[in-house]
Amino acid sequence: MPTAAALSPEILAKYQPVIGLEVHVQLLTRTKAFCGCVNQYGGDPNTHCCPTCLGLPGALPVLNRQAVEYAVLAAKAIGCEIRERSIFSRKNYFYPDSPKGYQISQFDKPIAENGHLFVPGPNGEPKRIGITRLHMEEDAGKSVHDGFADSINKTYIDLNRCGTPLVEIVSEPDLRSADEVFDYLTKLKEILLYTGVSDCNMEEGSLRCDANVSVMLKGATEYGTKAEVKNVNSFRYIRSAVEYEIERQIGVIEDGGRVQQESRLWNNAEGRTYSMRSKEKAHDYRYFPEPDLPPLVVGPDWQRSILAQMPELPEARRARMIAAYDISEQDAMTLTATRAFADQFEDAAKQAKNPRRVANLILSELTSRLRLADLEQDQSPVSMAGIVMAADLLESGDLSSKMLKQLLDTAFANSEDFPAVYEREKPQQISDSSAIEGMIDEVIAANDNQVEQYRKGKRTVAAFFVGQVMRASKGQANPALLNELVTKKLDALGPL
Repeated sequence: MPTAAALSPEILAKYQPVIGLEVHVQLLTRTKAFCGCVNQYGGDPNTHCCPTCLGLPGALPVLNRQAVEYAVLAAKAIGCEIRERSIFSRKNYFYPDSPKGYQISQFDKPIAENGHLFVPGPNGEPKRIGITRLHMEEDAGKSVHDGFADSINKTYIDLNRCGTPLVEIVSEPDLRSADEVFDYLTKLKEILLYTGVSDCNMEEGSLRCDANVSVMLKGATEYGTKAEVKNVNSFRYIRSAVEYEIERQIGVIEDGGRVQQESRLWNNAEGRTYSMRSKEKAHDYRYFPEPDLPPLVVGPDWQRSILAQMPELPEARRARMIAAYDISEQDAMTLTATRAFADQFEDAAKQAKNPRRVANLILSELTSRLRLADLEQDQSPVSMAGIVMAADLLESGDLSSKMLKQLLDTAFANSEDFPAVYEREKPQQISDSSAIEGMIDEVIAANDNQVEQYRKGKRTVAAFFVGQVMRASKGQANPALLNELVTKKLDALGPL
């Protein structure tokens, strides 16, 4: 079989990948889906459990109201229609980390359907990715395969995660490349984080994704046999796994073989997928309505009260901020990277004399220093209040840009906020015309050659005089006034 690396661009171009995603999202509720146990990552094994989690006889589930509200928020944020009456079902399967022998989920009547997201298409235009459904369910426990002295012979079970509330978001098979997969997941995560329904922490399993990948000849009307890629814990790895799987399947077909319907695991260390189990036949989960839970009814009044909690979503917020602050789309992306940061920026902008200056300082001075220091926004020594103070000092002319840069450098070097540095350093901008004129006169008297060049028409030489005076004033001369006075002084000498 040709290896992925051996496939030529001509061979790859013959095929069309077809990809659909199943994304599981843990909801950020205080308690679990059907009991009062704390919904919290970690803890000693098997300590966040109760008879309901463990499926003990006589224990009955009670639906978490907040989980329903979070599911509705998430569904509406991705354009889904809410089903007023949905049904919980039992999905029957036997696995060690599922003590009940079934999972409470939703099957033919999910809480939401028919949504969509847009991602950048091949030509740069928005491409619509359909979302088939969003349904509610509970999580299973966790099988622990390592970390113990006898892990080579035994598997351990931690049931703390049993009963954690989830939503599963199932896309249509509308994705056609690994890049589209990455863009879809990035946008989905951003929206979910803005709504506050989940922390989407992939390392802790709060967001998990399975990719159904197949390939077909371009122009064909029937999809190829799909393989499900599982066990991928970052978007970057998902992109790599999908790229590998596309090329693996093309290699199988080009070699005359047949792609097997199976689940495959991604091995990041080796950069490849491995067969996990065959799925030649669909699982018979023997779904039937959950007898211990009545139908879930989310009527119009409840829906309205839930949607009243919907925040301004990222795309709408960026569009508004571009207009309000006269910034580029890329700048708006930076300022809306997280809902918390966007809130902080807009609160600061409202307090400043010139909101645009606050945006400029964050996008230029603050962001560049954070990058050099390898710090996140929430680790910045300079607070938003400090940025507002700096912006107002610039606006009033009490600080020059050069002085501000020096103060910010000091703030980052000493891990201090801007107000503390400013109060200690107290740099004073020189705005006294007579004092600046005296320095200009000294510089003109000492630089006959540059004066002659200016008088012969080389106007750009004025920048030399500005620089010399700025150096003499230790950066404290008012820049606008200095430029005005330098031009006035040199013009008064007349042409040669």
